[in-house]
Amino acid sequence: MPVTKRLLETIEREERAVLFTAIEGEAAGAHMLVLESGERVGDGIPEELAGQAAELIRAHRNVILEHGDLRVFAEVYAPPPRLVVYGAVDTAEALCAAARLIGWRAIVGDARGKFATRERIPSADEIIVKWPEETLAEVEPDHATAIVVLTHDDKFDVPMLKAALETDAFYIGALGSRRNQERRRERLLEAGVDEAELGRIHGPCGLDIGAESQPETALSILAEIVAARHGREGGTLKRAKQRIHAEVAE
Repeated sequence: MPVTKRLLETIEREERAVLFTAIEGEAAGAHMLVLESGERVGDGIPEELAGQAAELIRAHRNVILEHGDLRVFAEVYAPPPRLVVYGAVDTAEALCAAARLIGWRAIVGDARGKFATRERIPSADEIIVKWPEETLAEVEPDHATAIVVLTHDDKFDVPMLKAALETDAFYIGALGSRRNQERRRERLLEAGVDEAELGRIHGPCGLDIGAESQPETALSILAEIVAARHGREGGTLKRAKQRIHAEVAE
């Protein structure tokens, strides 16, 4: 099957893949598509580079790779990242609206049907009226999923966070004061969560930008999520020690 045809199918099916294109060297012009499933279409790309596909998909960043005199552009194709918000409160709507602005898919879950409505959360791509474990079972979070808990209620927070920690979600956040975070931590330990796993929870979630309104709070949380996805701390670019844009990977 031609690489172009399989790439179009990949996009239509919302699969994840890396398209390797040789841009310099003897194999210039060669293409290879490597899917997350392991399927490969095309040739001319060394195994040392093609074998990095899974890592590149998780890093979700296009890079130029070098192998001897060969330079290859690795372009990642994937469906939009997903933001799962549990708790159909006003901040959930602000988070969904902000997420959609950057092209993410926003999903809101809440067991309380009177809150989880399209009228209250018009910006959500999907609303799930189910308990925490049922919500995550339906969503099936993966390495491109961020989860934020907004409920401020142990009967929702604890099972949701416990279930979230059992997934491959790249970000798990919980809103609330430091005092609430400590209380929640004790409840999670009582529920059987390993103490080492608690370090995955961002709580209180968000960057320190002095947020006061719900839209500002949403901006703070989403900014931390994006920073976490790219392995950054979320500080100012003026003081950043890393490159602003990654270009070449050895």
